[in-house]
Amino acid sequence: MKQATPATWRILDTGVRRAAENFAINRALLESHQQGASPHTLRFLQFKPSALIGFHQNVDQELRTNYCHAHGIDIQRRLTGGGALYFDETQLGWELYLDKKVLGTADMGVIATKICTAAAAGISSLGVDARFRPRNDIEVAGRKISGTGGAFDGDSILYQGTLLVEFDVERMLRVLHIPAEKLSDKAISSARERVVDLRELLGAVPEMGRVREAMAHAFAEAFGVEFEHATEMNAVERAAYAEALEEIDSPEWIYQHNRPASEAPMLESVRKTEGGLMRACVWVDRARNHLKQVWITGDFFVSPNRLVLDLEAALKDTPADALESNVETFFERTGAQMLRLKPADFSGLIRDALALAEPGVDARRPAGKIG
Repeated sequence: MKQATPATWRILDTGVRRAAENFAINRALLESHQQGASPHTLRFLQFKPSALIGFHQNVDQELRTNYCHAHGIDIQRRLTGGGALYFDETQLGWELYLDKKVLGTADMGVIATKICTAAAAGISSLGVDARFRPRNDIEVAGRKISGTGGAFDGDSILYQGTLLVEFDVERMLRVLHIPAEKLSDKAISSARERVVDLRELLGAVPEMGRVREAMAHAFAEAFGVEFEHATEMNAVERAAYAEALEEIDSPEWIYQHNRPASEAPMLESVRKTEGGLMRACVWVDRARNHLKQVWITGDFFVSPNRLVLDLEAALKDTPADALESNVETFFERTGAQMLRLKPADFSGLIRDALALAEPGVDARRPAGKIG
């Protein structure tokens, strides 16, 4: 019986580019794919040093712009939401442009599982034990080596990830506008313990071509396809790229959501609990009454160690009015173990900080609910 010929998808390696160019290619390929003018594509990309904010974010509130300017780090706004990130040549980006028919579902959880499992297999083939961790991370021994995410445009989907090949955690932290305590030697060491790159795992930096080949092979195996290399975008894509770049590569695009810093004050609180001393630094969006970001530190014990990091992520850009219910839901879902701490200790700590945003309260002075 004659076997069916595997479908052929395109590989497009766009090399190291400025952030504006990479995002313009994103838009061009996704729009062209939705129009039927682009084939199913695996794209590899790299960034010149870039500080990237989510589409809805304020540059000055998310980034240390003086540091970026002084160190030649490009500032750019992404096409999608999410938080601020630092990218450079030491990270390999990968993107899949597909349609729902190929994936057989529009369920993003199912899609993430299939694609990330394939990506983890590709990373593992380099000599490490990479595993998919729902919702959208790839880890090695509990340490993140690749973050991923996806977005639909009609029947088309862009699913993308970033693989840490050789990554400078300290520079990333200095680019982001975060509390000074997060830049201490101890905090930087703690951040390094949560992420890992291929250089550390393999004892040397692997050649990028080898990494791209491993990833492509894994995706080919997972989807039962063959890849054909293309040297450049097609004519329709190039026209869409030129149009997108004109809009994106401009101060108007980058700073479109900037608001005065006073609209998103940083509030601090301290609370002494039976489980230990807790501190919170809370970034508030006054206009929407949202928690933009929460940082929790202190002298207490929780298990697993990443619990606080996961809680911070769960509360990012959420309504302040839903604080208590969101904290309760988080702890019910995680089944965490805490030494003499209660979920109400966390929500109470954050609520102490939020009280400083009330009229007539001096927001420059840390709250001090002790005992």
